[in-house]
Amino acid sequence: MRDGKTASRDIRFTPLLITAMVGVDLWVIPPPTGVGVQAWHLFAIFVATIVGFVLKPLPMGSVAVMGIAVTALTNTLGIKEALSGFGNTVIWLIVIAFFISRGFIKTGLGERIAYLFVRRFGKRTLSLSYSLLFCDLLLSPAIPSNTARAGGIIFPIIRSLSETFGSRVEDGTERRIGSFLTIVGFQGDLITSAMFMTAMAANPLSAKLARDVAGVNITWTGWALAAAVPGVVSLLFVPWLLYRLYPPEIRETEGAATLAAQRLKAMGPVKRTEKFMLLVFAIVLVLWIFGGRWNIDPTTTAFVGLAVLLLTQVLTWEDVKKEQGAWDTLAWFAAVVMMAGYLDKLGLVPWFGQWIKHSVHGLPWIPSSVILLLVYFYSHYFFASNTAHISAMFVAFLVVMVSAGAPPMLAALLLAFFSNLFAATTHYGSGASPVFFGAGYVTQARWWTLGLVVSVVDIVIWLGIGGAWWKVLGLW
Repeated sequence: MRDGKTASRDIRFTPLLITAMVGVDLWVIPPPTGVGVQAWHLFAIFVATIVGFVLKPLPMGSVAVMGIAVTALTNTLGIKEALSGFGNTVIWLIVIAFFISRGFIKTGLGERIAYLFVRRFGKRTLSLSYSLLFCDLLLSPAIPSNTARAGGIIFPIIRSLSETFGSRVEDGTERRIGSFLTIVGFQGDLITSAMFMTAMAANPLSAKLARDVAGVNITWTGWALAAAVPGVVSLLFVPWLLYRLYPPEIRETEGAATLAAQRLKAMGPVKRTEKFMLLVFAIVLVLWIFGGRWNIDPTTTAFVGLAVLLLTQVLTWEDVKKEQGAWDTLAWFAAVVMMAGYLDKLGLVPWFGQWIKHSVHGLPWIPSSVILLLVYFYSHYFFASNTAHISAMFVAFLVVMVSAGAPPMLAALLLAFFSNLFAATTHYGSGASPVFFGAGYVTQARWWTLGLVVSVVDIVIWLGIGGAWWKVLGLW
């Protein structure tokens, strides 16, 4: 429950947000050639919506509904066009993936998989951290919310392991093992989120914007293949680096395997619902990878998976109705996709791309792209949401990079990968951040310092090793 001060701030700010939206007809920038008044009206609503996402005077879904309402009320777009985002197949892919992820948590399959990894690899602190990250990696294709995946499955296990080894914030023993596992678990979750289109809620938004603006069709398989090499290298190197920079006091963790064995014994044999969940996971993963050969759309695959879960009673319709994250995503995602798409159709995005292109005029596409990527990455210090950042800046930076000569597919993938990795910097940059930071195992100063170091390492790995891998794949 929010305190009175926060609620008061929200009440004061909400009229300002509404005024910014409704007052778009009073604020018209003299349009440049090729961009009409309609585009600027929609841009004003879009900016107000993104500001609402960042400052959160109301939930994101509420802000999105306000944006759609004002778009239609001011006749900036017709009601049919304002609601067009709800018919987007990519949006439904991510919404249904939320429902599938609920099956992992409800059946206990996600927790069982995590403890199996810990039992097998948990004899040393470093190997224990790797076991948790590769469990995260295994679950990430089917759990699109990194907050749910890390906060609902991985972090509770980290907390349990920390307390088992006597590492608690309350008595000043957090450095024994809890601090290390917490920071590794968080940073690793961002890497796994970058490795699959369905591993983070806003990833499909990046893919949708890339297709609408640059004509780039990023497939599920294409995304995963491009991210595989730099992603695995990051997952292997970052925990080792943090182990050197922020070492735990406990290096041997024989008790972790014992604890995992005890938890698995308490869970009992694999239940019928877990078997069905595992079967559905295998089906959707195979169809996401190979479905293109049989003309099966990824969203169709997601619907098939959900239908099987409902048919086998792994999930009930009540579970579907209660999955608030999915319905919230549907609302804000539809609004953002609709606005971004029409800003492109109305000519504002292409104009802005040409305008900003002159700022890097004369530079070859590689150095100009690196400069733009760094600006895009570190501007995340000013955002508290991956979604808000992508909504505000992805399209503009993609247009400029392509205009400067960067291969469209490479530019889109780089921005999509960085749209996950840039959350490494702060304790508020993604939905998973407060979950890990809020436990108190790592101080803010330490979090920011380590986050900055990891951000540099991630950039070097993904641009360096990733660049070489993408050359092999023919992306540039």
